[in-house]
Amino acid sequence: MTVHRSKARLRTRRTALAVGVPLALAVCTTNGATAVEAGTDAAAATTLTVAKDGSGMYSTVQAAVNAVPANNASRVVISVKPGTYRELVKVPSNKPHVTVQGSGGSRKDTVIVYNNAAGTAKPGGGTYGTSGSATVAVEADDFQARNLTLSNDFDEGANQSLGGHQAVALRTAADQVFLDGVIVEGDQDTLLLDTAAKEKLGRVYVRNSYVVGNVDFIFGRATAVIDQSVITLKKRWDGSSAGYVTAPSTAADRKGILVNRSVVNGDVSAGTFYLGRNWHAGGDATLDPQTTVRDSTLSAAIRSTPWVDMGGFSWKDDRFAEYRNTGPGSGAASGDRPQLTDAQAGGQEVADWLAGWTPTAS
Repeated sequence: MTVHRSKARLRTRRTALAVGVPLALAVCTTNGATAVEAGTDAAAATTLTVAKDGSGMYSTVQAAVNAVPANNASRVVISVKPGTYRELVKVPSNKPHVTVQGSGGSRKDTVIVYNNAAGTAKPGGGTYGTSGSATVAVEADDFQARNLTLSNDFDEGANQSLGGHQAVALRTAADQVFLDGVIVEGDQDTLLLDTAAKEKLGRVYVRNSYVVGNVDFIFGRATAVIDQSVITLKKRWDGSSAGYVTAPSTAADRKGILVNRSVVNGDVSAGTFYLGRNWHAGGDATLDPQTTVRDSTLSAAIRSTPWVDMGGFSWKDDRFAEYRNTGPGSGAASGDRPQLTDAQAGGQEVADWLAGWTPTAS
C-alpha cells in the first residue's frame, strides 16, 4: 500500500522538479515519476570540511569519514572544496547518514579519483578484484553524494599485460543510497551497484547525473534507478566502439536496474553498444537479472538487437524490456526487442523500485 501512496506523491512533484533538470537532460521530460523532495533534514546536520590546501578541517576525504562517530544517529555532511583528491575512500557500514558533497560551482570542480583495477597487486599480496578496485566504496545505509566527480582513471592501454581490467569508480553495498548531480566515470565496470548481502535489499537512486563507461559499466544486484540522467558511452582503450551499458545480477525476488527519462549518447560508432546483458554472478542459475529502459532517448550507438546473452545464460529467460523510448537507437517491438505494455509499465515506475523510500536531499 505504501507504494501506491508514494506514486501519488511523486506524480504531484513532477512539475515542481522539472525546473531543476539541466539543459542537457531537457529531452528526457517524457512521462515517468521522480522520487525526490527538495529540502533538507529537519534536524541540523553536522558539517565537516575538506580542503587540499589545509584551509578545511581535514585535507583528505577519508580523514573526514574517519572522524564520523561510529553508529552516528544523524546526518553528517562532508563538504569538499574544489580540487582533485587522489585517494581511496571507504564509508564503512557503521557510519550511516553521511553526505559527501562538492562545494564548488560545478560537479567537475571536485574530483575523487584513483586508478586501481581488478588485477592491480595489493600491498599485502594478491590483487584487488573487481569490487576491491573501487575508488569510493559505500557500505553505509542512507549515504548521499552530490555535486562532485567520482572517477577511476586506470589506463588500460598502458597495462595490457595486467590481468583484470575491471576498474570501479563507485561501489555501493548499502540501502537508500542517493546520488544527486554527480559524475561517475571510468571504462569497464564503472558503477557497481551491490547489496550488503545477497538476501538484503539495496536501493540506489541516481538523479541528474552522468555515468560514463564502455563495458558493463552499470552493474550489480542492487535495486537501482538511473533517473533524468545522461549515460555516456566511451570508446575502448584501442579506439574501437563496442560495449554493454548494464549487467544486472538481480535476485529473482528483487527489482534490478531501471533507466528512466534519461539519455544514452556518446562519441562512439553507430550500432555498437548493447543496452545490457544478463550477469548470473558465479554461474548462479537462480538469479533473474532485470533491466528496464523506459521513456529515454537512445542514440544511434544502440544496436537494433539491444540485449545479449552472458555466461551461457539466455537473456530471454531473464527480465529485459523497453517502453516508449525515442531517438535513432530506439526500435519497434520484436522477439529480440521486448516492449512493455501500458499495463506492465504501470508496475515498473520509479516508485515501484524505491518501494516506499522517498529520497530527500540532505
